[in-house]
Amino acid sequence: MSRTDRATAAFASGELAAPEAGDVLLIRAATPALAEALPHDRLLFEQSFKPAHDTLAAAGLRVTIRAEKSAAMALVTLGRSRAENLGNLARAIALTPPGATIALDGAKTDGVDSLARQVGAVLPLSGSFSKAHGKVVSLIRPEAPPPEVAAWDAAAAPARNAAGFLTAPGLFSADAPDPGSVRLAEAFAGRLSGRVADLGAGWGWLAAQALAACPGIAALDLFEAEARALDCARVNVPDPRAAFHWSDVTRLGRRDGPFDAAICNPPFHEGRAAEPGLGAGFVAAAARILKPAGRLFLVANRQLPYEAPLAAAFARAEKLAEDGGFKVYLADRPRRA
Repeated sequence: MSRTDRATAAFASGELAAPEAGDVLLIRAATPALAEALPHDRLLFEQSFKPAHDTLAAAGLRVTIRAEKSAAMALVTLGRSRAENLGNLARAIALTPPGATIALDGAKTDGVDSLARQVGAVLPLSGSFSKAHGKVVSLIRPEAPPPEVAAWDAAAAPARNAAGFLTAPGLFSADAPDPGSVRLAEAFAGRLSGRVADLGAGWGWLAAQALAACPGIAALDLFEAEARALDCARVNVPDPRAAFHWSDVTRLGRRDGPFDAAICNPPFHEGRAAEPGLGAGFVAAAARILKPAGRLFLVANRQLPYEAPLAAAFARAEKLAEDGGFKVYLADRPRRA
């Protein structure tokens, strides 16, 4: 059972009840399942991750990258970052009136129990529904939120990390450049030119290194599925050669190219589960958008099996380096389907 299915069950059981009027705001919910329990026209999904956003939109549901209008009720789906979760709760409080129900839906692996204790210490909880190794906990929005709520909101806001780059809690490797990206940057220094694609660009560290190290780059297109990360990248990469695209990389095709080169530190997790198939999808996308003589520079965790996807998508793949738990590949001459 998914987290959204658990929330649906909470409504079906009567533990949660939709208000008689007004929108129900769903922050970070990723599937349309709640539409089975609540009227479509009263649901507003806030979803900044492109694949999930597109799934919701394809189901005919109202979805926005960031909600701005008030709602009669809110439900926050928890992720892996406590600071982001608390920030989303603070936003839910800001977007609902006093007396509104606000719910948090999360698995035990998301830390829902400890988060509920932290929230309950300052905002007394009004209900709890347990199912499928997780919980939906609820509270009533107070007339005057305690000062902790403002602190949660501030802690979740974008800020400069130790490297001087703008990031935010919940983004990949928000505190510092990912070690894999650091190794990849060492490999392509001075070797990129023409039109280059950064696949899964995150908050822009790798793109910034490429532009600084490779003056032969004429244009660098950053493709990133998380809109919040892309907003940070726009600040972190002010170079006029950079262009920014909110995109599901796995859906890129020839119409999006052609590129002389691509750089990629692909994702390999769906939530907490390792999914090497995600990276394989990035490799296949790179082959589709590159020129016949195009090259892909890719880094991966040493244990991930990217050799087969690289061999399927490119005529040649060379391991440039393997150290510190990472391996760096250069692949060229993409195969055409």
